[in-house]
Amino acid sequence: MTRQLFGTDGIRGLANAEPMTAETALRVGMAAGALFTRGDHRHRAVIGKDTRLSGYLLEPALTAGFIAMGMDVIMVGPMPTPAVAMLTRSLRADIGVMISASHNGYHDNGIKLFGPDGYKLSDDTEAEIETLIDSDLARYQAAPAALGRAQRLDDAQGRYIEFVKNTFPRGRRLDGLKAVIDCANGAGYRVAPTALWELGAEVIPLGVEPDGFNINRECGSTDTSAMQAAVRRHGADIGIALDGDADRVLIADEEGTLLDGDQLMAAIARSWHETGRLKGGGLVATVMSNLGLELYAEHSGLRVERTRVGDRYVVEHMRRHGFNVGGEQSGHIILSDYTTTGDGLIAALEVLAVTVQSGRKVSEVGRVFTPLPQLLRNVPFAGQFPLDNASVQSAVREAESRLGRDGRVLIRKSGTEPLIRVMAEGRDETLIADVVSRLVDAIERVAA
Repeated sequence: MTRQLFGTDGIRGLANAEPMTAETALRVGMAAGALFTRGDHRHRAVIGKDTRLSGYLLEPALTAGFIAMGMDVIMVGPMPTPAVAMLTRSLRADIGVMISASHNGYHDNGIKLFGPDGYKLSDDTEAEIETLIDSDLARYQAAPAALGRAQRLDDAQGRYIEFVKNTFPRGRRLDGLKAVIDCANGAGYRVAPTALWELGAEVIPLGVEPDGFNINRECGSTDTSAMQAAVRRHGADIGIALDGDADRVLIADEEGTLLDGDQLMAAIARSWHETGRLKGGGLVATVMSNLGLELYAEHSGLRVERTRVGDRYVVEHMRRHGFNVGGEQSGHIILSDYTTTGDGLIAALEVLAVTVQSGRKVSEVGRVFTPLPQLLRNVPFAGQFPLDNASVQSAVREAESRLGRDGRVLIRKSGTEPLIRVMAEGRDETLIADVVSRLVDAIERVAA
C-alpha cells in the first residue's frame, strides 16, 4: 500500500490549505478513529498541539472526527510531541495525535499519529488510514447515544514534568548549574524551563513568549545564535535549544560552541557503554549522520547502523535490532530506555547527567569526535524528482569518483518540504564545496 497524504513525519503542509484544512483534519480523525476502534471498551484519543495559530483550526476538527466515531477525546493543549506519546500510553488511550509542523514556521502545520503503545504509526498503518479517508466513513459513525465526549486534562504538564525528572539519576541534582534554554516559542515553553528549575538549575529562558506566529522564528534549534550568545553573555554552563514541538535538541557548551545530534548521540552512547547500559553494541543513525561518527564508533569497538531519514525509521530499527540509543544529526535523540520517540528535553538531561556525574564541563563531555567536513544544500523542487535522470546520475558518479573512499554523496527528496537535499562529505572542504555546487547545478537544470 502506498501513501500520498503522509510523509516521513505525519501529514504536513500550509495551514488552511490542503491537506492542512479543517475538512481533511476531520476526515483524518474519523479514519483513525474507525481504524483504532477495536474491542468493546470505551475508546479514547489524546490530542496535543504546539503554539501555532492554526492549532485552533485543526484541534476541534480532529476532536469532532474522533467523537463522531464514538471515541472520547482528551485534549492536553500545548505539549511536546514526546509528552503526547507518553500520555497516550499512560492514559491507556487507543491513539495519540500531535498537531505540529515541528521545526517549520507558523504558516505550516502538521498531524502526527501515535498508536496505543506510544510509537509513531508504521507506513502500512498510515496507508490504511489514507484508504479509509477516501472511503465512505459514514458506515463507521457512532449512533447518537454512542458519540464520544471531550475533556481537557488539567494536570498534563505536571505529569510530563515528573516523567522527565524521573529519568535523571536518582540522588543527583543540577544545583549550581546555570542553563540557557531556548524553547522556540513552541510546545515546550512551559514544561522545559520548569523541569530544569525543579531539578535545581538556574534557568535563563528564551523563546517562551509564543503569540501564534513566532514559533521557530529566529530561535530554537533552527536558529541557535541567540541561545549561543546568551550562554556567553551569562557565563552559563550549557545552552539547550529545542524545536517547535520539542522532540529535537541542539546543545551549546560553556563556550557557546554548538554540539549537533551526532555529537550528543556519541556522548550518550559512550557513557552508557562505559557503565554497561548500552544495548545493541552501538547506536542507530540515519544516512545524514557525519562519517566521523562512524569512524569514532569503529575505533571505540562500537558500530553505527544507518536508516533512511526520519526518527520513526530510527526507532523501528532500534526496536527490531535491540538498540537503546539512536537519532538524527538534526537533534532527534531516541533513548528507548525512557521514550518511544525523540525527546529533546530528556536528551539534554542525559547530557547533563553525564556532566554532573563525571564532574566535567559540557565541552569535555560533548565533543566526542572530529566531524568530517560536510556540506548540505537544499534545492527547491516541488514535482517528482527524477533521481534516475541520466545527467544527474552522471554528476553523482563524477562526484563519487572525485571524493574516493574518504567521502560520500547523498541526494534525497525531503519528506516534509518541497526540497531536494544535496549532501557531500569528505576530508577536503574545498573539494566538498565544488562537488555540491556541481550536483546542485545538475539538479537545477533538470528542474528548469
